[in-house]
Amino acid sequence: MAKLLVIDDEPSILHAFRRAFGNDDDEVLTAADGAEGLALVESQRPEAVVLDLNLPDMHGMEVFRNIRRIDARIPVIFVTGHGTTETAIEAMKEGAFDYLLKPLKVAHVRELVERAAEICRLSREPALVADESPPQGRTDVLVGRSPAMQEVYKAIGRVAPQDIAVLILGESGTGKELIARAIYQHSHRSQGAFLAVNCAAIPEALLESELFGHEKGAFTGADRTRIGKFEQCNGGTLFLDEIGDMTALTQAKVLRVLQDGAFERVGGNTTIRSNVRVIAATNRDLPRMAASGEFREDLYYRLGVFTISLPALRSRPEDVPLLVEHFLRRFSPELGKDVYQASPEALEVMSRYPWPGNIRELQSVLKWALLKAQGPVLLADFLPASVRSGEPRDESPPLLSSTKTEAGLDWDAFIENRLLSDSENLYAESLALMERSLLTRVLRHTDGNQVQAARILGITRGSLRTKIRALGLRIERSVWSHDDQPGP
Repeated sequence: MAKLLVIDDEPSILHAFRRAFGNDDDEVLTAADGAEGLALVESQRPEAVVLDLNLPDMHGMEVFRNIRRIDARIPVIFVTGHGTTETAIEAMKEGAFDYLLKPLKVAHVRELVERAAEICRLSREPALVADESPPQGRTDVLVGRSPAMQEVYKAIGRVAPQDIAVLILGESGTGKELIARAIYQHSHRSQGAFLAVNCAAIPEALLESELFGHEKGAFTGADRTRIGKFEQCNGGTLFLDEIGDMTALTQAKVLRVLQDGAFERVGGNTTIRSNVRVIAATNRDLPRMAASGEFREDLYYRLGVFTISLPALRSRPEDVPLLVEHFLRRFSPELGKDVYQASPEALEVMSRYPWPGNIRELQSVLKWALLKAQGPVLLADFLPASVRSGEPRDESPPLLSSTKTEAGLDWDAFIENRLLSDSENLYAESLALMERSLLTRVLRHTDGNQVQAARILGITRGSLRTKIRALGLRIERSVWSHDDQPGP
């Protein structure tokens, strides 16, 4: 039983709701524009509102805010055929009950409306309205319209205004830092600093100093006092990536900061206080690690107040064409190309491929394909053979192989091209290109022995394994080049 108001300018939508809810127990009110809908909200006080985002007289968000001013207890469900990441996050941030993309599934909508109406009847306390000021920065770099990603956007909208820790779970390459940045951009700390630390990429001996700083003389080479990330980030947000690789000692110090907002620099006795929101992420099974004692259970529960699980790219193939379009627009100018479109065949091939390295692998493949591309359209022939066959290979397209890329572009030429393209991220791009080549060469030298390779590289085995997973390398095959394949 529900008293429902539907505000939509499409007669077919209004008719569909009248038919779906048109029984003796339900009352369906309809309005074709925002003004008519607001008048019905004022006079009829419905138990739930289904609201189209694009109306002829005003934007759906404006209608929504007016509904909240009239009666903040009425749940509002947004529906739209042209949703964006920004509007989904903003709607959920401001208190929308849900956000759905057309075409609608009747059974799901009915269940949602009934739940919203029941909540409205049972709980009549005024809802809290989040700050309506526009977010700082844009988050449309989060690409995807799949149901799984819509849930992620909703989660961002719900948790961003709450000043609590967040734990992001997902495979390597799924975009965990982008989610962290989106939470930061929509939070009340958006005017403060946002700093990111990859716990797996920093040697264990240096991570504590990186996070908490050190005093002069704290250890060999500490010739001056260093301010750590927690201190730098006072009033802001600190993103701790790959927190599952953190040592027990560092975990204990992080837990203390979360509990008390206090810590000491390495080698120091002075207690320093810092007000920092922590967002953590990992590609590891943190619940299992906490249960087995590999990770501090108390820290896990402190971080996991709110958890967001990111879907793997293979579980949302419908988003691949959108991602391809987005990255072609981004990478083509960087690489001096004029390719902004992929052929239907290429899109079909990429949508079928399982992407074990997720979005990071897709980016690498597209850069590699752009270097090979001829003409204004990215054809399937330009994609690596492993992608075309649908079977991931361990030698997935390195952009840098020795001194030349597979496309025949040497390292100096690559640097020159990036300089001419006015790159603003050349250091990170160069390191990313070199890392795969370095790890592959060292692992080939050690016949895949990760312990030996980690010693040569001067990192822990755990850090090496994290990098191998992130790059999609599988040791038993990927450490051999095409020309070095061992005989049977």
